[in-house]
Amino acid sequence: MKKENMNFVFFGTGDFAVKILNILYQNNFAPALIATTPDKPKGRKMILTSPPVKIWAQEHKIKTITDYALPATRYDLFIVADYGKIIPKNILGIPEYGAINIHPSLLPKYRGPSPIQSFILSGEKETGVTIILLDEEMDHGPILAQQSLNLETGFPIGNPVSKLYYKELEEKLAELGGELLVKTIPNLIARKIKPIPQDHNKATYTKKITKKDGEINLNESPEIIERKIRAFTPWPGAYFSIPRPTSLARSGGILRIIITEAEIDKNGALKIKQIKPEGKKEMSFKDFLRGNRDIADQIPFLLNKKNIQERAYYSPKQ
Repeated sequence: MKKENMNFVFFGTGDFAVKILNILYQNNFAPALIATTPDKPKGRKMILTSPPVKIWAQEHKIKTITDYALPATRYDLFIVADYGKIIPKNILGIPEYGAINIHPSLLPKYRGPSPIQSFILSGEKETGVTIILLDEEMDHGPILAQQSLNLETGFPIGNPVSKLYYKELEEKLAELGGELLVKTIPNLIARKIKPIPQDHNKATYTKKITKKDGEINLNESPEIIERKIRAFTPWPGAYFSIPRPTSLARSGGILRIIITEAEIDKNGALKIKQIKPEGKKEMSFKDFLRGNRDIADQIPFLLNKKNIQERAYYSPKQ
């Protein structure tokens, strides 16, 4: 079967799915139809916003649906990536060659909705992507293909990527997954792949991320805090709260500070580089402290620092 003659539906929602769609499209795999999620209110003004996959579909003039009302025709394949919903069993049985899913982890590890964030939080060095045949359970079906990404060696990307933030790692894994998908589809259609059941005894599970997950416990180690910053940037943001100081125009209550960039220095201390105070634009932490000197006295891990330069660091040993 030629690529141009393959009739497939793509199920997806977010940025990870868009990257995979781009790679498929560049390799002459164009979906006949895209299933995605409905528009949702976003932001402070709750403006109704289309998901990234719907925007991509509109730009490429491909019809979208937000339910399972598929036109009555023959389908060769369903491709699922970053869809956010479990597809009913009766829908999975429609295409001739089944429904396949590209998942950003080395299954059976990190099943569920937050595999990338959970991996970053773990501190492990190797992740990857897995293509499975879907069944009615979450990330449960047999494996068709798998590709590792080692964060120390950079294989197969080429450079060390051990300090990637969520969006950067998502981009790398989507690129890896899209390329693996392009190689896998022809072999699947040609019946050259024997699906391998997952070892369900080794399965680990992730949960849906909430805003509360971004809260930093300042008694945790610099390594744990730094992982949270990388895992939860840009959403929900890794943040800590302090009493709102008198240096701000509106004092009283609690001030939430989101850390948007930080790193571990050679001494094992956490250097805070960029922050976003509640209601303010992103700025350097040093500039923020210069303009609000009494704030430093409200932050426990900065109390015994001698100057603003040093106060951008945090180490539990000090």
